[in-house]
Amino acid sequence: MADVALSKSGAVMRGLLFARRGRNRLDVTDWLTYGFLVLGLLIMFTPVAWVVLSSFKTQANLQEFPPSILPYSSETAVVEGFDQPLPLFDVNLKDGTKARLAQIRRVGRNAQMISPDNPGAGRLTVAVTDAVPVRKVRLAIENYTNLIASSGQAMGRYLYNSLFITIVATIITLVMNSMAAFALSKYRFAGSSVALISILSTLMIPATVVLVPTYLIVAELGLVGNLWGVILPTVATPTGVFLLRQYMLTIPDELIEAARMDHASEWRIFWRIVLPLSSPALAVVAIFSILSRWNDFLLPLIVLNRREVYTLQLALNSFQSEFEVRYDLMLAMTTLTALPLACAFIFLQRYITTGIASTGIK
Repeated sequence: MADVALSKSGAVMRGLLFARRGRNRLDVTDWLTYGFLVLGLLIMFTPVAWVVLSSFKTQANLQEFPPSILPYSSETAVVEGFDQPLPLFDVNLKDGTKARLAQIRRVGRNAQMISPDNPGAGRLTVAVTDAVPVRKVRLAIENYTNLIASSGQAMGRYLYNSLFITIVATIITLVMNSMAAFALSKYRFAGSSVALISILSTLMIPATVVLVPTYLIVAELGLVGNLWGVILPTVATPTGVFLLRQYMLTIPDELIEAARMDHASEWRIFWRIVLPLSSPALAVVAIFSILSRWNDFLLPLIVLNRREVYTLQLALNSFQSEFEVRYDLMLAMTTLTALPLACAFIFLQRYITTGIASTGIK
């Protein structure tokens, strides 16, 4: 049955993706629709592609203007009499010919260069405007190796802290939100509407407004510098309660009444009937929770005051100081921190697609 449902959902999604208004050829609305989708795809994924490609650029390549899309590196040559390799340039000489020279140093708008094949010919003074650096596409893998080498065991600790906060907070969030949604959707009691409105009204309160009271409560509980001080204040989310309640309203009440006639307890109805049927909505809430917990920076910044309990997001802040910013290491770290989110989305995407398709079939 699961395979049949998945095949039906796949057929529905393929029909949605490849549907068109015109029969024999694409209609004007089809062109507009696909153009809008392509534009949205570019807007969403261009920054991601830029960050990933920039994580393989050298520090000098990142500081170039105008910036380049692909990671380039200057070609160098070992010249006799110089300890370090010299960068190569294609130079337009005064006699109209071109030559590939190695740059020794640059002073203002002029540079001293030498022929790498014939260093005995002496040095030449060349205008910078007449020289073009010789570059090639090269992935700076050393950004990642230097990141791991400089962080050492601390990287594993930061990863563990982020995973612990994300996984534990997401599990508690799913349990608490689903229990609240079950009560608000399937029980009729005085004040249920007031309770729902009160929960949803908290969406209008910015997180920064309650940041100081949250910190005072965490401090009174003695959880400052503890991972639980980041987990507990954010386990109940009004968005999750609302989404799960709206989905649980679609579950037939007759199914729950039949379970009660079979002497099933409310706890068993919740765990064995309601939660399995709400798995698509739970997957959506789980993705929202994973994204928010993994990317959270402000609350861990004020609660986690020891480096041993830093998360990956707090560790990213350590790559900038008062005097410099290591963009190469920061971008490499950003790419690594985004990988778990991509994996979580890929894993849960099937459940979201199934939920959307099954809702449309119903």
